Amino acid sequence: MNPKGLILVYTGDGKGKTTAAIGLALRAAGQGLNVFILQFMKRNKKIGELKALTQTDLPITLKQYGRRVFFRTRTCEPMDIHRAHQGLEAFKIAMKDNAYDLIILDEINMAIHFGLLNIEEVIRAIGQKPPELHLVLTGRNANQKLIEMADLVTEMREVKHHYHQGIYAQKGIEF
Repeated sequence: MNPKGLILVYTGDGKGKTTAAIGLALRAAGQGLNVFILQFMKRNKKIGELKALTQTDLPITLKQYGRRVFFRTRTCEPMDIHRAHQGLEAFKIAMKDNAYDLIILDEINMAIHFGLLNIEEVIRAIGQKPPELHLVLTGRNANQKLIEMADLVTEMREVKHHYHQGIYAQKGIEF
């Protein structure tokens, strides 16, 4: 019997959503599963996880669908919307190819929240998921419809963050 492909959502205002997803990717790869990580709203070749993955022969593919500029509140530009849709199309193709056992849609919740992707088009795409495929959706502000679809929802809650003490992003911790 094939295992049921789960839908997992990592959300909340705390740090650690992408880190948890990457940890799950490593666990899955260690068990021989093929993993595809699509990062929405990110494009940085110097992030630690990308550098580490290029130094291994683990069955993990990581592609980024964003611009080097990270934003929290600025208005979306057409290029941001275009890149998010490229990522969504890559997700659909990956599902059709059946090449992966686990697909991680990193920051897709924020892509929806910022209006780069429409929630209904994301739900339609997820509806094409093969029954055995595991899917992880990360990012703050997860849409209630995605939470309802999920088999597991973990909310990261910020209790204390060094950023509020004037300590900014550090190599190996945030990137």
